[in-house]
Amino acid sequence: MKANESAAYLKGLFEGLSIDRNSPEGKLFDAAITAIGALSERVEELSAKLHDMGEYVEDMDDDLSAVEEIVFGDEDDEDEYDEDDEEDEDDDQYYEITCPKCGETICFDDSLESDELTCPACGEHLELEFECDGDCSACEKDCPVVEDPADKDNAD
Repeated sequence: MKANESAAYLKGLFEGLSIDRNSPEGKLFDAAITAIGALSERVEELSAKLHDMGEYVEDMDDDLSAVEEIVFGDEDDEDEYDEDDEEDEDDDQYYEITCPKCGETICFDDSLESDELTCPACGEHLELEFECDGDCSACEKDCPVVEDPADKDNAD
């Protein structure tokens, strides 16, 4: 039974009992039944608004799904993208330096030319000098292997 039906039933019972509305008990019952009726009407209004809002949210969800489909594509494609992205991350080598002028830490990858590096904080042009570690496959030069003095100490 809905709230408004329950309120109508109580009102019918009150009227059927022939209670004097001017007696203290009658005034109490009449005021309580009137309040219950007003509350049940408000509950019905709010239920209707809630229903409308639910439909509106479902429509928005459908619209958002369509936008996600356009922007992100199919979920299966997303898995392939993630795998490719992970492979690319493994190939990239990142470097970190500190600007000698302002002390800002700067991160960059190996795709940046050394003459293009400028501190984003102070605008200072940074000169890079890479030290060869003997792994000339990275720099493609024919460098002599540099021995680590610590290796000589450990060999003795």
